Amino acid sequence: MNAKERIARRVALELHDGDIVNLGIGLPTKVADYLPAGIDVTFQSENGFLGLGPVTEAQASLVNAGGQPCGMIVGAAMFDSAFSFALIRGGHVDACVLGSLQVDEHGSLANWVVPGKMVPGMGGAMDLVVGAKRVIIAMEHCAKNGEAKLLHNCTYPLTAVNKVGKVVTELAVFSFHDQQMMLDEIHPDITLEQLRAKTKATFTVSPTLCPMRQSRLPNE
Repeated sequence: MNAKERIARRVALELHDGDIVNLGIGLPTKVADYLPAGIDVTFQSENGFLGLGPVTEAQASLVNAGGQPCGMIVGAAMFDSAFSFALIRGGHVDACVLGSLQVDEHGSLANWVVPGKMVPGMGGAMDLVVGAKRVIIAMEHCAKNGEAKLLHNCTYPLTAVNKVGKVVTELAVFSFHDQQMMLDEIHPDITLEQLRAKTKATFTVSPTLCPMRQSRLPNE
């Protein structure tokens, strides 16, 4: 199992029956493929529909907010961008799952621009993190160059301050309580000392710390 699949499977366990959930561009779109049995979730795509289906059932004529072919479920509803963002800004989205470049120990995130690099626009992340009831970050634990992405303070331009509720990486699951970061789950193949070495953010360890859980599909 690769890192992105591990992250997507774990994030799927955070979604509740009946939730309306926005999946961000990239890794978060994989979450739709790993929902546990008996969980009925409606995925919202900010480019204008409710009823996003699994990536594995993609249709060439239908794209998600990232411009990637995607699937849709029976009963999906289509609408314009203005209505889509009215849903987000109006507090009607139960959870959003976003990737991020950096997250700090106070629950702030930076995910829209790397200083000095071209960016087409900030997208809908700034609306989602203040409009959704729960903000879940799904990201690999370190950048491609090995640098930590969980920091004392973000060094990139912020998307939002103190809005992250949970971070899921391939190595651990963290939650935020009163702007304090807590380790809830850890990959069974690494030690706490190894995790701290890869994490610049200061965190406490939950008294109920357990091995990292994974969603399992009915046929597995």
